[in-house]
Amino acid sequence: MKRTRRNHAPGFKAKVALAAIKGDKTLAELAEQFDVHPNQISEWKQQLQESAADVFGGTPKKK
Repeated sequence: MKRTRRNHAPGFKAKVALAAIKGDKTLAELAEQFDVHPNQISEWKQQLQESAADVFGGTPKKK
């Protein structure tokens, strides 16, 4: 049976990606814990690492 497509909140993605970067658990363990595919965790981890520099760079936001 096919699983329906799920949309995850940005906060959830960040939490999972940070757990993957931390490296305390394997991708398989994280996938089981968060109920997502290991490949999805790898993708989110890569996206976080690529966009992390944007947090500290770029144009400043107006307060």
